[in-house]
Amino acid sequence: MSLNTLWETSKAPYYPIVAKEGQFTVGFALLFIALLLTGLFGLNRTFLNIPLLGVPASLAFGFGAVFMICAVGVYV
Repeated sequence: MSLNTLWETSKAPYYPIVAKEGQFTVGFALLFIALLLTGLFGLNRTFLNIPLLGVPASLAFGFGAVFMICAVGVYV
């Protein structure tokens, strides 16, 4: 069995979590949530707020940025 036939037989359909039409909305919402959480974290920077506000803010910013890049498109 060659590598090409193995590749062709193992492919499965891909269903994205967010449809192409909804990526901009999801990305914008995540970036807005990240902005709010970052602002709240900046007002009260305690050790307890790092896992409560800091980590969710950074995750929301990361995923929101990726969704916005996918929604708007990257042209090279």
